[in-house]
Amino acid sequence: MKDQNEKSKIRSSRKKDHVEHVLKNKFESNTHFNDIYLEHNSLPEIDFNDIDTKINFLDKNINFPIMINAMTGGFDRAVEINSNLAKIAKNLNIPMAVGSQTIAIKDKEYEKSFKIVREILNDGVVISNVNSFANVDEAKKAIDMINSDVLQIHLNPAQEICMPEGDRNFKGVLRNIENIVKVLDKPVIIKEVGFGISKNVVNSLYDIGVRYIDLGGHGGTNFIKIENARNSNFEFDELFEWGIPTALSLLETKDLKKDLNIVCSGGMRTANDVIKALSIGANMIGVSGPILRELEEKGYESAYKYIENIIYKSKVIMLLLGKKNINELRTVPYRIKGELKELLDGKNE
Repeated sequence: MKDQNEKSKIRSSRKKDHVEHVLKNKFESNTHFNDIYLEHNSLPEIDFNDIDTKINFLDKNINFPIMINAMTGGFDRAVEINSNLAKIAKNLNIPMAVGSQTIAIKDKEYEKSFKIVREILNDGVVISNVNSFANVDEAKKAIDMINSDVLQIHLNPAQEICMPEGDRNFKGVLRNIENIVKVLDKPVIIKEVGFGISKNVVNSLYDIGVRYIDLGGHGGTNFIKIENARNSNFEFDELFEWGIPTALSLLETKDLKKDLNIVCSGGMRTANDVIKALSIGANMIGVSGPILRELEEKGYESAYKYIENIIYKSKVIMLLLGKKNINELRTVPYRIKGELKELLDGKNE
């Protein structure tokens, strides 16, 4: 029992470290959405007030395809942080994912920081989160803890291998995910934490029954940089640009399967990013680091306004594209230029 308490304290301290490092440093890289050009429509023939951004996600109606993505839970201030994020999600009627629940599965002392999300969101969309080594029983506990609508399983080998106390053995992860997918009666989202998911990995996940992918592309919070700051033994600065840029990850995976649902996350900061991602194939957008920074540095109202402004400006762009709902965005003409085009054209299959 003493050993388990020590492990919980280490996990709690690490979660606190991660939030502090996100706030101290922006860790922003190029998502390459600036290399996607959308064609302006000078004759939109639309009343701005008629633009409808509502969609159905996980059998629930939400106001806009954007979610507050997995961030935290399991340390002293996580109850306050998750409470405020949940209030934003509730007031805007958008989904929210919690951070990894492993710490609360192992130690009930930390459950409150996760349960508060369901308590506030009531019947809104709530997403559980566990690591890829979690077993079926732990996956069920994560879902039951917050009565979630879906389970998010995060992939983070790049983070773990740079983490002083991180995992070093990644054998059997795919089989483990398959076991969970087959047993659960709720959908599973496979999420990268910031280094992108490739076409080959998506195909492997699809073959075992996964139908929801969160790309977590390179361009947002950089966990190699975070773990580098925590690691006194090795320097990983040469890997700071490691990963698949978010736009590239999306373009290479969006048309693989008709029933594949893609959450585009990783450096999604503006309405331009959001509309470009939705136009080229994303079903949902995930935002994490920027809203956490707004919340912690400027308070609840600023964080709320941040998401509200993204939604409003997205509607403005929809008008300028002549599209009156989210489905119509799929028909927007777009072009690819610059480094993104070079990455696509130069791929060695």
